[in-house]
Amino acid sequence: MDQITQDLLQQGHINERQIERIKQRGVKEENILETLVKVSVISANFLIRFILTQLKNGAYSIDILNDYPFVDKPKLLTALAQSLQLSYVDLDALAVDYRIAERVSLGQLQKAQAMPVAEDDLHVTIAVADPLNIATQDTLQRLFPRKPLQFVVSTQNQIIAFLNKIEIKSSVKDLVADIRKELTHANGKEESELSAIVKLIDVVLRQAILLRASDIHIEPTQTSCVVRARIDGHLQEIFIFDNDIYPPLVSRIKLLANLDIAERRKPQDGRFSTMIGEREFDFRLSTLPILTGESIVMRILDKSKVMIKLENSGMNSFNYKRLVQALHTPYGIVLVTGPTGSGKTTTLYGALNELRNVAEKIITVEDPVEYRMNLVQQVQVNPKVGLDFATALRSILRQDPDKIMIGEIRDKETLRIAIQAALTGHLVLSTLHTNDAVSAIQRMLDMGIESYLISGAVVAIQAQRLVRKICPVCKEKVSPLQSILEDIDTLLPDNPTFFKGKGCRECGFSGYMGREMLSEVLPVSEPIASLIASGASKEAILTQAVQEGFQSMLQNGIEKVMDGTTTIDEVLRVAKL
Repeated sequence: MDQITQDLLQQGHINERQIERIKQRGVKEENILETLVKVSVISANFLIRFILTQLKNGAYSIDILNDYPFVDKPKLLTALAQSLQLSYVDLDALAVDYRIAERVSLGQLQKAQAMPVAEDDLHVTIAVADPLNIATQDTLQRLFPRKPLQFVVSTQNQIIAFLNKIEIKSSVKDLVADIRKELTHANGKEESELSAIVKLIDVVLRQAILLRASDIHIEPTQTSCVVRARIDGHLQEIFIFDNDIYPPLVSRIKLLANLDIAERRKPQDGRFSTMIGEREFDFRLSTLPILTGESIVMRILDKSKVMIKLENSGMNSFNYKRLVQALHTPYGIVLVTGPTGSGKTTTLYGALNELRNVAEKIITVEDPVEYRMNLVQQVQVNPKVGLDFATALRSILRQDPDKIMIGEIRDKETLRIAIQAALTGHLVLSTLHTNDAVSAIQRMLDMGIESYLISGAVVAIQAQRLVRKICPVCKEKVSPLQSILEDIDTLLPDNPTFFKGKGCRECGFSGYMGREMLSEVLPVSEPIASLIASGASKEAILTQAVQEGFQSMLQNGIEKVMDGTTTIDEVLRVAKL
């Protein structure tokens, strides 16, 4: 039995009979306290007050909160801070001045679990994880002897994350010093021509690729320049520079992409290629004017990814067979749906890899063309000269194509031409932004297309999402929260086993490494086509699909949870119950 449950029992706040009743329901020992709160034997507010009292009496250390993920940590720490006449702060919402922390030893700050956040004429403000540790506060005061300290409270995880950012920043300290030296002795040279800035860009690109990032974000603030990378779908800060490094950094990147370095008032788009190690990478660049400068986003286009095969994309064999069967029909529309960042483009390229051959002409219209492929004629949309999806598609039909891929169907005109192409003997691949496969039918009706055209043209619809995979290095068995298990109980096998990543250096302490697809494939059979043509409801179509063996994304996700690929939290983040 866990420490807090034992103490509640010992002090008479709960009794043995209540615990036995919960155990009889099959609740594991580690989930007893959460269940007691859920069934209102004790309230969440009472539990917070109890833990607060124990912390102030010295019975618990602040680390005990790590063992109880269901406890509202910000609420508890806010109450603790107020009782000590301090403030609780969310570090992510603050404009932290990293220069203060650079004045003292990083090792001492890490040992104290403290993060300096601001300084004024009177105080240095420091966030601490444990405001009850007076010895740590005395140590911190000796580190900043010139001004009295003002303490605020934050979560342990946030403080550790910010200290890690400082550690990363110090790794390029010498390079930043070289850039400043060159700026001082530039003698009329353009900022973008400095050799040290070229090395810094190379370090940023290499680090992002090493971390398996898909995008790099360079964002100026009032006090610094933040470089973030989107890793497995989530942004992580990888570098922080002082704001004097920002102008030469951005000028050089814009020069690489052949953009106007003097133009800072309107968005620009470009691309460049460079060798990282022994591989060539393309970078698609977008600039956007913001209040503090220009936001720069670079999409990393790894040419090896274009060669991905559908069978290696993470689809289970059942959905893979259904999709491939649809791709090999002589004509019709195959749609891939999902939100931005769900891997739709990668799936379309995988489908083109499945289809391309010397005997057939395949033409694509994309915005923009992300990867260049052999045996495929690729058209890039250019609205400035009047070449939109619909215009390009009309011209493509006069090019005697066998198969057509449209990057995205955005309007009624494009959809109508695509349907006409499908009905006149072409296989058309495209994407729509819908949450699930069946919703794509309603979306096309909402766009003004007649139901009989949809039923005659659409061959199959795949909906998909991406979930993060558990890091294989720090993978361990866990017991999920009881409330989550009850919600998905009917989908689980007997005695299910769950895993998660504990967090290690290999995965950047996230517990995840890489991503995999969840999918659902809806083939438009004769009965479903009849339902669409007659204007049947979404529920009626889904009922018929289930009778034909349709598996939802949630079911596909539970399969991946059971085989240890991902966590239940990841699946529920992207798939609807």
